[in-house]
Amino acid sequence: MMPIQVIGIDLGKSNFHLVAHDRKGNTLFRKKLSRKQLIQFIYDTPLTTIAFEACGGAHWLGRLSLKLGHSVKLLPPQYVRPYVKGNKNDFIDADAIAEASQRPSMRFVEVKSEDAQLITAVYRVRQGYIKDRTACMCRIGALLLEFGVSLPQGHGTMKQLFTWLTANAPELPSALNIELTALHEYYKYLNEQIKVQDDKLTRHVAQSDEGQLLHEIPGVGVLTASQCMAELGSVKQFKNGRNLAAWLGLVPHQHSTGGKPRLLGISKRGNKHLRTLFIHGARAILARPEKTGSIFGDWLVQLRASKPFNVVCVALANKLARIVWAVLRYKEAFNAEKLQSEFA
Repeated sequence: MMPIQVIGIDLGKSNFHLVAHDRKGNTLFRKKLSRKQLIQFIYDTPLTTIAFEACGGAHWLGRLSLKLGHSVKLLPPQYVRPYVKGNKNDFIDADAIAEASQRPSMRFVEVKSEDAQLITAVYRVRQGYIKDRTACMCRIGALLLEFGVSLPQGHGTMKQLFTWLTANAPELPSALNIELTALHEYYKYLNEQIKVQDDKLTRHVAQSDEGQLLHEIPGVGVLTASQCMAELGSVKQFKNGRNLAAWLGLVPHQHSTGGKPRLLGISKRGNKHLRTLFIHGARAILARPEKTGSIFGDWLVQLRASKPFNVVCVALANKLARIVWAVLRYKEAFNAEKLQSEFA
């Protein structure tokens, strides 16, 4: 039997489907393994290339395979889809992964470190608490509306809920107040948990040299810096800052044909959480253009005068992404004077 060139694995929760190709692309074998069997198989298999999609559990398996000396290729799922032949099943998916991984023009995802995944876990838990808090606030407002009370939106009123109710709705049933008390306690608990997660992210950034470099960039706070550390990995995988901005979906979506270029709105590809944070960072700069926005000079002033606000936000977010790439690529602190000279 010819030596194995690549093993494509279709990942699952409990079962994994494997298809091995030789250097000519011929199928050598197909296997269906449990998680325990897969780990033993990776230990026993001679060093080769292992390919699978970048999905749930992929980075853990990637780290294990790299530790054992295998070459690992993580593929974006959308790039594997064109190689699926005929009807879809797990073995056909694994075969498509093996074939796609051998294309010279294929793009791959870098395997995340354990620390990067831990930061992502902290951020995702924080997002879950925020979602629950929003739902809790809506639930309180909906209950009060059923009794003819329109509660103003915002945390200012919610934190002083019963003070506001005493002044504006003193005749509410006592049984309703009991329910509102329980919900308000839950709201305060969620606030505490969000603060705990914020403190964890702050410590991660403070203990990292890269985090400190990123935090010095205007518009890049703790959340954005920590997400960059978790999601970008080595920025050497991006040729330049524009590639990073394109990966984040901060460039126009192109739909050209017949030699006629056609640019639409931003593509919104890549990591939506990180893209959202860059947009919010740009909004924060535009909220105080005379202070934080002054380092961008006339470029930002002229852009703000000639373009809609949201267009300026995206353009500035694109610029921030390029600055982040430069800072991480060259390990140099943000230099406001150098930036101003480029816009001069």
